[in-house]
Amino acid sequence: MSAAVLFTAWHLFASLLWIAPPSPARDVVPGNLLTQYMIPFFGQSWSVFAPEPINGDHRLFVRAVVATDGTNRTTEWVNATEVETRLMTHQPFPARAASQSINVASTYRDAYGKLTKDQKAVVARNFSQEGWSASLDTELTALANGDSSARSAYLAADFMSVRYATQVARAIWGQNVVRVQFRVERQNVIPFKQRHDPDAQRPEVQLTPSGWRGLQVAAGQSDQDFADTFRRLYKEVHP
Repeated sequence: MSAAVLFTAWHLFASLLWIAPPSPARDVVPGNLLTQYMIPFFGQSWSVFAPEPINGDHRLFVRAVVATDGTNRTTEWVNATEVETRLMTHQPFPARAASQSINVASTYRDAYGKLTKDQKAVVARNFSQEGWSASLDTELTALANGDSSARSAYLAADFMSVRYATQVARAIWGQNVVRVQFRVERQNVIPFKQRHDPDAQRPEVQLTPSGWRGLQVAAGQSDQDFADTFRRLYKEVHP
């Protein structure tokens, strides 16, 4: 009983620190302990409420260059989010895996939006040669103008997107994938004031581009486990 009380007290305290605006109070918890405890299972988002509720959809598209019989071919774009969200369709208790690509797309778009115009021109280029991640970092750093926070956030989002795209590509097209490309789409919902207008249409899709990237795999990442689930869902969408 004492252990249960202590754990409950810690959980309430950690949750309070997590959802409250950032303050020196967080320093009470040493290092990254708070983040490691809250993410991924206890993370919370209040963006469904006013004043800034979620008002649009994020979608992640992936395509690849595949080596086939000595030649390289470029695949069609695949809507990875459409495939992945099959895990939440008609599911009262959907798996967390159902929103991976949505989180990747949202994170990437936010990080991209904080880059300068010159940095955006850089990330739209192709970086697929050996050592491409270091080259991308070097070029963005040269244009950072002393502010490294936007560069660091973008690189983290870019690498996360590439790793996800690599798994998607290999799940669909096999191990002969040479390089990948992803793009993020955001489409807002019909504005609240037009909700009763039968002719109202959703706003146009907003595209966030990226150039071709070399493959990237995170430590501990399992292509096989990912492919077993994603390939099954892909066949449901594309029988």
